[in-house]
Amino acid sequence: MTITAAQTQDQSYSDTFYTSLFEVENGERIKACLQCGTCSGVCPFGYLMGFPPGRMIAYLRADRFENILKTDTVWMCVSCYACTSVCPKEIPITLGLMTRTKEELLLSGNVPTELQDALMNSQRYGNPLGESPRKRAEWIKGLDFEIPTFREARRPFDILWFVSDYPSYHPRVQLTTRAMAKILRALNVDFAILGPEENSDGDSQRLAGERGLFEMLAEKNGISFERYDFKQIITSDPHAYNAIKNEYPKLGIEYPVQHFTEFVAERIEDLKSKLINQIERRVTFHDPCYLGRANGIYDAPRTLLKAIPGLELVEMPHNRTYSLCCGGGGGGMWLDGFQWEKAHVRLSEWRIQEAVSVNADILAVACPYEPPRFEDAAKMVQGAGRLAVKDIAELIADALEPED
Repeated sequence: MTITAAQTQDQSYSDTFYTSLFEVENGERIKACLQCGTCSGVCPFGYLMGFPPGRMIAYLRADRFENILKTDTVWMCVSCYACTSVCPKEIPITLGLMTRTKEELLLSGNVPTELQDALMNSQRYGNPLGESPRKRAEWIKGLDFEIPTFREARRPFDILWFVSDYPSYHPRVQLTTRAMAKILRALNVDFAILGPEENSDGDSQRLAGERGLFEMLAEKNGISFERYDFKQIITSDPHAYNAIKNEYPKLGIEYPVQHFTEFVAERIEDLKSKLINQIERRVTFHDPCYLGRANGIYDAPRTLLKAIPGLELVEMPHNRTYSLCCGGGGGGMWLDGFQWEKAHVRLSEWRIQEAVSVNADILAVACPYEPPRFEDAAKMVQGAGRLAVKDIAELIADALEPED
């Protein structure tokens, strides 16, 4: 529900917004808020927000929602699910309160320019980076074997690999994409990609308040899915996984989907004999918010890391449900400048500090937002000069025996 001037005279702006939250699954639980402040306390940027979640609810109850829309610090929210995961009343704070507030900020024009650009690119080009759809499969050029597209192959496949935006276009993340292709090849997986027919999954745009744009992108992907015959979707992006698993079905687009760590973990016994290169390093794993807190996948990535010869897995102080956020979700990937001006620190730097604190040689990740974010952060953190940032797919590919 979008609030407009056509409200009834006997219902305030705050009341209209408050009741609109009930449209979110379990949204009515907001009525049971205890004002305990746990959500505001766990929010990584809560100390900078004029209205962290708990205070926002208090202002709603006090019929003063307009005060929230006059500020811009709500954009410090990176939709990391930390507030939702600790709420004693299980209020869907991330999907309800924070996302709906961002929708209202967008409608009022209170939106940072960086985010506007990413949303405009998503609408115009089908990806937030503003790249041509024709270039979506150019990452394949770095491989010495063919990757089929559904359009060219014109046959059924077992797997549709939904590659996503950053794995398709970002030069650093393309390395992880090629690594994943090598793993699928080593497992003899019958897969194909959509190539230029793929659009952004739209999940981060949705969490940044652009519900309409999300639905447009999802519908385009749904049309592409319908064209072809396959059994299952896999994706290396937790945000795409979250969208296809939890949000697309609400639009009538429903397919079995797995994150690549789940998919490969189920087949790890078939892969172990091919993992012959020792990687004698101390590794720690960063739980992505939309793999971990949002979808409860914690064990599969660790299963893969433990299967790599020579790796010693150690945990950071904040792990699993309590993992720190990289800062890229919910539009944060496109708000670095804005957030730096407010905080003069990046969430990714805090995570790098934790990796250094456990004497890790490698920070392992499983989300395409993270390699460039953490590598940039490592340049700013004392003692992180020797820390390598590697996607799990890259580590597995490094351990694979070379092909003849």
